Amino acid sequence: MADTNEWIGREERQTDRLSVPLAHRWLATLNLTPREDGPMPQGIHWCLCVPETPTARLGPDGHPASDGSPGSFQRPVQAARRMWAGSDITFHAPIPVSAWIERISRIEAIEEKHGGSGKLTFVTVNHETRADSVLAVSEQQTLVYRDAPPPGMPPAPPPLGDTRFDAGEWDAVERMVPTMPLLFRYSALTFNTHRIHYDADYVRNVENYRGPVVHGPLTATLLLRLAARKCGENRLARFAFRGTSPAIVDEGLVLALRGPRDALELGAFAADGRQVMKAEAACQG
Repeated sequence: MADTNEWIGREERQTDRLSVPLAHRWLATLNLTPREDGPMPQGIHWCLCVPETPTARLGPDGHPASDGSPGSFQRPVQAARRMWAGSDITFHAPIPVSAWIERISRIEAIEEKHGGSGKLTFVTVNHETRADSVLAVSEQQTLVYRDAPPPGMPPAPPPLGDTRFDAGEWDAVERMVPTMPLLFRYSALTFNTHRIHYDADYVRNVENYRGPVVHGPLTATLLLRLAARKCGENRLARFAFRGTSPAIVDEGLVLALRGPRDALELGAFAADGRQVMKAEAACQG
């Protein structure tokens, strides 16, 4: 790996516009009512200022290739697997339809660790998203890179077991099935060509997952929708999530919430109770 100290502190600035067609497509993806103006629900920022890497510069996994060139923002990490491990988000102001968007991203840290699954490289990126020059979202994002699993390893995650999610200890529970059309639409909204979300042969033969993987920010968006039903639309002050296990397409997903408004606990679970994502949130006021 190249000298990572050269990457720390690098910034990238992107601009975009939350157009009415983009708002309609995002709302349609989540089965929400279309709107022509006014504030959009929280979570829309993940579909703004998306990468615009030319197809010729994509790596074998569909992500923009890390070229290591001076001034490049792409992380100098050569690893077979790349995952969005989690984010810690502060919501400052809603993002209205038709707003002009600017996002400033800065690499804060690159750290190598060694665990039971081998070498892991964690990259911390801070993002600030402004809408019509007003700070709307601050986010600290953690990405993790790891080597491919050794031959003979069983696919991840383990097959669904005979147990079932216990809803008794949660205040609100919703059940749904993330389908391939849902994953396709979210990939299109985020211009995300990572093959783990749509290429079943690649997923099983190269990255050794049981099936196409549900996007981390999509699962987080579904949890944001659950929190909005507790706090009200655009009433979350903070939201943090961490992926704990892959969610697989066409398998049942359970979304759960409990706790007081200033200290909400949220989680996403497979049908057998395996936790997919941990999250916490706080409502405004």
